[in-house]
Amino acid sequence: MLSQLLVTAAEKYPDRPALIFPDARLTYAQLSELSQRYARAMVGHGLSRGDHVGILAVNRPEYIALLFACMFSGTVAVLLNARFRVQELQHAATHCDLKWIFVGQNEGVPHAARLLEALPELANADASGAVSVPAAPMLERVVTLDAFDQSGFTAFTDFLAEETLATPAQFDARQEAVIASEPALIMFTSGTTSLPKGCMLTQESVFRTSLAMRNRLGLSADERMWDPLPMFHMASILPMLSLFHDGGACLTDRSPILIARWPQHEERATFLYPAFPAIMAELMNHPDMKLDQLDHVRLINNIGSAEALRENMRAWPSATHISAFGMTELSGIASHTDPNDTPAQRAETCGKPYEGIEVAIVHPESGHVCTENEQGEIRVRGFLLFDGYYKQPEETARVIDDRGWFRTGDLGSLDPEGRIRFHGRIKDVLKVGGENVSPLEVEAWLSTHPDVMVAQVVGAPDDRLDEVVAAFIQLKPGRQRRGRGDR
Repeated sequence: MLSQLLVTAAEKYPDRPALIFPDARLTYAQLSELSQRYARAMVGHGLSRGDHVGILAVNRPEYIALLFACMFSGTVAVLLNARFRVQELQHAATHCDLKWIFVGQNEGVPHAARLLEALPELANADASGAVSVPAAPMLERVVTLDAFDQSGFTAFTDFLAEETLATPAQFDARQEAVIASEPALIMFTSGTTSLPKGCMLTQESVFRTSLAMRNRLGLSADERMWDPLPMFHMASILPMLSLFHDGGACLTDRSPILIARWPQHEERATFLYPAFPAIMAELMNHPDMKLDQLDHVRLINNIGSAEALRENMRAWPSATHISAFGMTELSGIASHTDPNDTPAQRAETCGKPYEGIEVAIVHPESGHVCTENEQGEIRVRGFLLFDGYYKQPEETARVIDDRGWFRTGDLGSLDPEGRIRFHGRIKDVLKVGGENVSPLEVEAWLSTHPDVMVAQVVGAPDDRLDEVVAAFIQLKPGRQRRGRGDR
């Protein structure tokens, strides 16, 4: 279980740093102690196994301690997207049956104030801080991590008051009652036309996936990984957990402005996890980046077109560039390229599935299994599969068939050795005059221009061809858009 992962790490590596922020750090012993104290407070305040606990905040030490507290107490951690607006917060609080919410405020983003706007009945709480929101009948209490002088919000210090903590015996009894195969985590995913869906993940699926990632990448106790992703995202949580198996350190920050200035130079990160092309492009093109001085970076994880990944490899040859295939429904990641793969394999594929994971490529219309190098829908099954979308059985049945295969909606193929090639989203394929056009391929071609930092392609309606390609371009710093007469 994830709770045992932290306990074991604290026993083996008590004084090694687990989390490093620009203004704070926690050793494994400190993180374990803090998480267990938070869990004792949850149990002492009456939260039961299976209750849903929302967390709404930017990256901060308390976030991970609360996450592990939920694992210790057997409650379900519901990681709320810090970018949710009022409508989405209303939906998350009501649809996901939140019983408690932990919310930040004095951190550059007024999350507590935004939550109050979404659920104005919070202001009608009684003197004890208990709330009553008709639209969210399960909700009992909202705890603020920062000062927020408003009725309906319980101070974090009151939550942690000594007299409210469960006894060690009560804590141990709760620990014994936790079932690793039951949903323990809800993370949100959404389409373009619907409200966010809550993906239910178990401690067991996330633990085993983090171990598979650690094994594939050969992570060690000396690893110091920089990851700027928000902690409501699996691209933050899963890599962090993969480090905890061997006592590595996770470095994170709250602002992309610090991408180049902080972790690489002062903490000498060995593993960078920008994960997405926009962050990688910002990293590569930051004026403070001195790529020839960063030979302590051994691994960089990023996705992108083969052309973009090759360019990254050429620009930063001292590091090994790897890529992955995954999504929230797959506990984050289903495959990674092996650091020992050839540069071509690491640029052109997402690697082989993790040990114990099955991947099939299936023609989305005929249902036949594709041969090697033939394109079709990527389907996955194995221990990493989510338990379904919370309270959406029809949506779950639509993506998981009766043989346990998850329909990813992604277009891909398998090379002769079983490595996954990603060709884009099936629904994103454009029909230009009746011909299929892959936005991913157009983006890859545009990204070869020396002035282009990021390119994103969508379809635009057209009277003659039904739709045509429309591209949004972000130029590299210092480059200017040229007029029609420029060459």
